[in-house]
Amino acid sequence: MDRELMNHTGNWRKWQMLLLTMFCYLFFYTGRHNFGWAAHDLADTLHVSFTKIGWISFTMLTGYALGQLINGNLADRFSPKHMIAAGGLLSALMNILISFSDSFTTILILWGFNGYFQSMAWASGSRIIANWWRDGNRGLAYGLYTMSAGLSSVVTYLFSILLVTDNWRNVFRIPVLFLAVAVVIFFVFVRNAPEQGEQEKDAVEKPGWKEAYAAALGNRQFLIVCLSLGFQSMARYALIFWLPLYFLGAADKSAPSSVWISMLLPIGMAAGAISFGAISDLVFRSNRMLSICMGMLACSGLSLVIYNMGFSSGIAIGSLVFCAGFFAYGPQANFWPLAPELLGQRFVGTGTGIMNMTAYVFAAAGEPLMGLLIDRSGNRGVIFLAVALITLLSAATILWALAAGRPKRNMLHAAF
Repeated sequence: MDRELMNHTGNWRKWQMLLLTMFCYLFFYTGRHNFGWAAHDLADTLHVSFTKIGWISFTMLTGYALGQLINGNLADRFSPKHMIAAGGLLSALMNILISFSDSFTTILILWGFNGYFQSMAWASGSRIIANWWRDGNRGLAYGLYTMSAGLSSVVTYLFSILLVTDNWRNVFRIPVLFLAVAVVIFFVFVRNAPEQGEQEKDAVEKPGWKEAYAAALGNRQFLIVCLSLGFQSMARYALIFWLPLYFLGAADKSAPSSVWISMLLPIGMAAGAISFGAISDLVFRSNRMLSICMGMLACSGLSLVIYNMGFSSGIAIGSLVFCAGFFAYGPQANFWPLAPELLGQRFVGTGTGIMNMTAYVFAAAGEPLMGLLIDRSGNRGVIFLAVALITLLSAATILWALAAGRPKRNMLHAAF
């Protein structure tokens, strides 16, 4: 009876920690996905091209990537909840400072620092979830965690649509206040790991930084997975950052209501995250890589359809935008469990950090290129053509990772 009660209590506690971590991350994107909504007015205010706006985004993503390389390892060695709280509060501060600036250089620098501070959260949250969710349904837990990031984009888009028509500066001021409150609540109630028995002993066993990086960088299959995630993230950020510009451009000309269609992108992303977490466990029997490949191929095809349709309003484009978000972001829920599955429990933070670093290096490289494509072509719809190609590369790379991890004679059996 006592053991049954302990199991029930333990299950409730791990769900509590997951929900607290999800709640905190629900507001994190208010500090970085808000930028795309300010891009148009910011370019006018600063009198710069969209290529230069892309370079501002590049600095944030580069700061985020560098931070992931550092902070992922720190999450294995220090308190994850302290890192999340510090990162959230400092990110809110950077956003507020940007809202008072009229200098391209100042905004470039502050947005770069903001990227670093934002990077203190994801791997740390993954560390907390890995500490609590050690047995069964890990795909579901990571799917829910990734869904909270997708819903964070929904929250950010909603705030931004309501605020951008008033003043672009408010996009950097008001939403991050919710982030500050969320991280304080998170800090008060969350616990880094279970407090009893062998789980606590394992949770506090801290690997040396050389050992952790050697384990990750010496795993060939893990590195190929990182490459695939890089392409996926580049496609995701091409949509997240530049889609608002695409719909704002349409709204300027004809249908102001068309800007609300963009909300279907993050809603689709959130739905995809929770769906792919369950799909990999139930349909593909925890074969994360095959699930990722399916999602990337679907996103590639949908993006080509959107590009060829050439319009930006109506039920058809709304449905396609939702589906593009679903398949562009959903597979990311299948990437994160690969860190503990390929590297082991002790290196979750380091592995997640390296994965996310790779993701944001690719995303950073894509931002100024996307701005240049839009400037040169004069066609904002070119983002969908680029996304189609990038997601195809992600699908091909994850198949390479799958092949690298299994003997050739077992590949067909492993896939099905």
